[in-house]
Amino acid sequence: MSSEPFTFLQDMPELNRITDETQTASPSAQTVSSARLEQVQESGAAHIASHWQRSQHDFQQRHIGPNAEEIQQMLEYLGFPSLDALIDQAIPAGIRLKQPLQLGKGRSEHELLKELKAIASKNQVFRSFIGMGYHNCITPPVIQRNILENPGWYTQYTPYQPEIAQGRLEALLNFQTMVIDLTGLEIANASLLDEGTAAAEAMTMSYGLYKGKAQAFWVSQECHPQTLDVIQTRAKPQGIEVIVGDHRTFEFDQPIFGALLQYPASDGAVYDYQGFVDRAHAAGALVTVAADLLSLTLLKPPGEFGADIAIGNTQRFGVPLGYGGPHAAYFATKDAYKRQIPGRLVGVSRDVAGQPALRLALQTREQHIRREKATSNICTAQVLLAVMAGMYAVYHGSAGLKQIAAQIHQLTVILATGLAELGYSLGAEPFFDTLRVEVGEQQAAIVERAIAHQINLRIIDAHTLGISLDESTTLQDVQDLWQVFAGERSLPFSLETLSPRSPLEPSSPFYRTSPYLTHPVFNTYHSETELLRYMHRLQSKDLSLTTAMIPLGSCTMKLNATAEMLPVSWPEFAQIHPFAPLEQTQGYQLLFQQLEQMLAEITGFDGISLQPNAGSQGEYTGLLVIRRYHQHRGEGDRHICLIPESAHGTNPASAVMAGMKVVVVACDSNGNIDITDLKAKAEQHQEQLAALMVTYPSTHGVFEEGIRDICDIIHANGGQVYMDGANLNAQVGLCRPADFGADVCHLNLHKTFCIPHGGGGPGMGPIGVKAHLVPFLPGHTVINIDGASNRQPATANGKAPTRMGAVSAAPWGSSSILPISWMYIALMGTAGLTRATQVAILNANYIAKRLEGQYSVLYKGKHGLVAHECILDLRQFKKTAAIEVDDIAKRLIDYGFHPPTVSWPVAGTVMVEPTESEAKPELDRFCDAMIAIRAEIREIEQDKADRQNNVLKNAPHPASVLISDEWDRPYSRSQAAYPTPWTRDNKFWAAVGRIDNAYGDRHLVCSCLPIDAYT
Repeated sequence: MSSEPFTFLQDMPELNRITDETQTASPSAQTVSSARLEQVQESGAAHIASHWQRSQHDFQQRHIGPNAEEIQQMLEYLGFPSLDALIDQAIPAGIRLKQPLQLGKGRSEHELLKELKAIASKNQVFRSFIGMGYHNCITPPVIQRNILENPGWYTQYTPYQPEIAQGRLEALLNFQTMVIDLTGLEIANASLLDEGTAAAEAMTMSYGLYKGKAQAFWVSQECHPQTLDVIQTRAKPQGIEVIVGDHRTFEFDQPIFGALLQYPASDGAVYDYQGFVDRAHAAGALVTVAADLLSLTLLKPPGEFGADIAIGNTQRFGVPLGYGGPHAAYFATKDAYKRQIPGRLVGVSRDVAGQPALRLALQTREQHIRREKATSNICTAQVLLAVMAGMYAVYHGSAGLKQIAAQIHQLTVILATGLAELGYSLGAEPFFDTLRVEVGEQQAAIVERAIAHQINLRIIDAHTLGISLDESTTLQDVQDLWQVFAGERSLPFSLETLSPRSPLEPSSPFYRTSPYLTHPVFNTYHSETELLRYMHRLQSKDLSLTTAMIPLGSCTMKLNATAEMLPVSWPEFAQIHPFAPLEQTQGYQLLFQQLEQMLAEITGFDGISLQPNAGSQGEYTGLLVIRRYHQHRGEGDRHICLIPESAHGTNPASAVMAGMKVVVVACDSNGNIDITDLKAKAEQHQEQLAALMVTYPSTHGVFEEGIRDICDIIHANGGQVYMDGANLNAQVGLCRPADFGADVCHLNLHKTFCIPHGGGGPGMGPIGVKAHLVPFLPGHTVINIDGASNRQPATANGKAPTRMGAVSAAPWGSSSILPISWMYIALMGTAGLTRATQVAILNANYIAKRLEGQYSVLYKGKHGLVAHECILDLRQFKKTAAIEVDDIAKRLIDYGFHPPTVSWPVAGTVMVEPTESEAKPELDRFCDAMIAIRAEIREIEQDKADRQNNVLKNAPHPASVLISDEWDRPYSRSQAAYPTPWTRDNKFWAAVGRIDNAYGDRHLVCSCLPIDAYT
């Protein structure tokens, strides 16, 4: 037996000492120096040094799918001796990095989790009674483990292919039904980003529906301050005036197109808004009510007192605070406005067999599809969090939710009674869970005592505190609060001697009498056994990354490693209120600073804002930064935004929302920006040119050779270059946007940097900007972002801070998922990130080459290569075999794959992006499937198969069709179900047959069907 293991054990203390030293190093020095390794080797610890070095690359090998042998095989197939040689041909030499990124070496999962835990421990998890739309809650463990922490739920893609997304769509239908029932309105979407942006969406929807000349939106002074902040940010570029006032005294002497009310008010008061709503309607305005959804189990719902729109947050339905997100906002309205509602709608349709089937309804009315005519740029949701909130309602049911709300309210009543006994004056009655306490000159002392008890209270103003109770509040918490307010005094009462009386008795005019959550889905799964089985049944109907590759172009469905996901559930990250004092969030602040530094190094930008909580919001924020910059320089008339005709629909939609006018730039036959047309339009609009929006690599999956010239043309004409970061996955470690001319870029952390898609959300869309734009990044009205540790106030030309207002309700957006990207970057290091990009480009080119001769690749670069994705042209088959692109997409489901991106950016094509995480055998299976489908098409072309009744037209083939007693199709069941050997080994079955989209739109149903509809 070799003695090597024993030598290893003898040297272990030295390894531990080196590792401990390394863990305390700064991010830029998180590796053992070569000199240190030499010292170890000289001390006889060569085995330790070698083993330690190898361990640092373990994660890179786990994240990148192909091994060294497979990479070499693919390179040889493509005719390249090395990855470097491939990249030299794929990426223009003029934009390549001259030196490696300065991110250090990749590190081990165990080591980094230990370090991140140390960072997290710098956060202090106090009992939070701040409220303001954010509450502690109890996530049922069965939901936490089986949804939040389950890759079968968090690695799904947006349900654009509904046949393989029936489980998630049902969960979202439950969410919509929950919102409809509780708000008393007729239709609800499948969630929005947060309450503040949902309120802003309600404002712009009201503006779009208004037929008069009013330019003003009225907002109650009782609304949450962060909501008002976001509304003011969004209103300004639209030319909307925001009026803030008291609903009790506003006389409608100024025309308004809409109004926003808070219910209950931010300080807890429950007001009778009926009179105000009636007067608003008489003036022609729409009324939006921002309502606490849990309170609506006890309070009269907005729909019953005339609200046109209801918005809010579902966070307290089992979703952790997470220092601000991600959480699922809700948006409900009247059926008459179903074509104007922002975001996504899940609707009930039917499949080819006539069975109920779910899909995204009215997709043609999705705002971003309308491009520059859009009134919203929303193209995403918070699906994973909406699923959690919906399941919370399924688990508890109507009776359970009402019991939770009643308990919170009763504790609030008890607290209020005791505070009154202590001599404090309270705010208006009735209330639900929040009290306004007038404390006068005692405020500082009370807050100090609260901090000593690890309690956070809301400071409303210099003499007033707010206290909000929640599901996790106990009688002991109430007693602790009394003692905080009593100070040195002994309590002159006890729980037993108090006589609390609820202001929300059934006799109250505010008390809810209408039923809700009556559907069986909310009254069946109350035991953990039943809920677990229900969730698993839904999960089994969805294709996720646990099943197969999801090769979606521009969407980057790469590995979401378990080690990256674990910290999301840590209490130190999950249980922090977004408005907790900065001194309690030092762990988060350190994480933000380090992540900002990492992203700045990767992109070359000078400043990063983490606040935008979706890619579309990053686009919007970047354009607002550009507009604010021009205005600061006295060039506020710069409002023209040039956008290539190939751009994703959110680009023109974002430009319009930012108050810009879109001018479309042509593309040439190779899919590149037509530089001649660009130059002509830039010069034509020289005096008014604000920006160019450009995606790089291009939307067509090609590294355009002229990108530097494109940026120079815009700068020469006074504009700024906004780069859409959707394709940053092809740049990391090889080139940087800021180096070749971009001034702003949004970074899809849910794509390039491994935050999972979650079935269509969460996402994060931070922006990077050059130094001259840093002063104009988003601020926040509640938390002073510049006051966070080690951040200096932003200035411009020596003038006072000029930050714009907030673009998200929380200061740092969806903070609790940022550890995912921090982990990914630190795990990979410079070499790992660079190799990941190289392999992503290799995998895409391997697929393009393997399918050569079967399908045409629509666009290629100068040397015949693509970037990290390729477009396959399927348009010819419509003529030769009557086969549409959707037929091929649905047939891929039978082969066990999620179809690629369909008909974008070119109708009749598919865009394929394998990512770096897929190994060669999976790439080959996908190519084999596409080649087999081409053979099936050829049989139609040769009249060996019927042009209408064939395996493609009838795809996908669910089990219910294949095992039916009747089979009258001119091909075998075996050919339909098992077209390849691997499908026999591990078959993923579509839950339904092909869905009839038109039927679902003609018969729009966006809530749960009665059970007999399925029989």
